[in-house]
Amino acid sequence: MTDNILGARRITGTGIGVCLLAAAVFSASAPGKAPAGPVESDEYTRYELLSPGSSRFHILYEVTAIAPGATAFFNPIRKGSEASEERVFDRMTGKILPFRIVPGEEARRGGLADAEPDVSYIRIELPRPVPEDGGVRLLIEKTYRDPKSYFEEGDRLVFSRSLGIRRNAIVFPAGYEIIDCNVPAQVLREPDGRMRVSFMHGEPDAVNAVIRARKLPR
Repeated sequence: MTDNILGARRITGTGIGVCLLAAAVFSASAPGKAPAGPVESDEYTRYELLSPGSSRFHILYEVTAIAPGATAFFNPIRKGSEASEERVFDRMTGKILPFRIVPGEEARRGGLADAEPDVSYIRIELPRPVPEDGGVRLLIEKTYRDPKSYFEEGDRLVFSRSLGIRRNAIVFPAGYEIIDCNVPAQVLREPDGRMRVSFMHGEPDAVNAVIRARKLPR
């Protein structure tokens, strides 16, 4: 799930740097049958940090289901995170797709062989079976509350999370500047003035990304 990238450096102010996070996602093929190969590709996650002190962030996760013949896709709800406001879209048509929250055992019965029994999953009904040598592109939206991943540290905001997805972005609330990032990152300004940290990582395992920001003087 990752590519190679070198080094890490501290960044200050609103300068340019590079960084990446992660979010594991899984899919399933025919009920009771584990996929023979990869089930997803081309993942990208955008984390939009909500009000300071809320510990809440909105997630927009794009992924392509690629297991041939799959009619369902499973997206885990991360342990320690309280999920709400889930929505799923077919990126080809923009259509909202039906889904339901299922326990890990049901996900495993549905074909997700490595589903964890103590994890809940969003089971998404795909708009069409995944074609051979093709895919079904999805946009999964949800909001997490996770005090261990997004918190205040004195007058700083901190986003600290273990991330495995190759391409990610973290958007801080308006009025904050990025002052520290422990992995190579690109820092850019959104059209509305918010600061975005975008990054890729190439480690074989998840990267523990830690990003800090401080409030700009009025």
